[in-house]
Amino acid sequence: MKNIFAIIGIATVFIYAIGSSLWVNTGDNWYRNLNSPSWQPPDFIFGIIWPYNFIVLGIAAVIIARRATNASTILYLTLFAVSVACALIWAYQFYGPHNLKVAAIALAATAIITLPMMLIAFKTSTPLGLALLPYQAWVATAATLSYTYARLN
Repeated sequence: MKNIFAIIGIATVFIYAIGSSLWVNTGDNWYRNLNSPSWQPPDFIFGIIWPYNFIVLGIAAVIIARRATNASTILYLTLFAVSVACALIWAYQFYGPHNLKVAAIALAATAIITLPMMLIAFKTSTPLGLALLPYQAWVATAATLSYTYARLN
């Protein structure tokens, strides 16, 4: 069962990475013409943080699958899947129909849902919880950024 949980976790990371790449497009004129907040991180930060996040999320899924109880693992994977769904809704709404308000709500939901994921990670392994802190910080920052885009545009 532990191996199946690990595979489900890794598959969820792949769905997250592939799904995001289908919709996120920061190079088009629409995105470049948005009023952006003065505190927006520079573009290169996005290129650094997302590979880190995807790698750590995959590692977290495997470690939790192997070390946590089945109940904790199922809860973690369920929360992770729901948070990924919300993040993908954000990507589609933001870059597809440009519904910035719905996108901001979806990303705020992602940030909230990842909080209990962090708790499970810390209970499973303190170093794992620490490794996931940049993901939590990034999702919270991205949610705030998305809200600010919605407010400015």
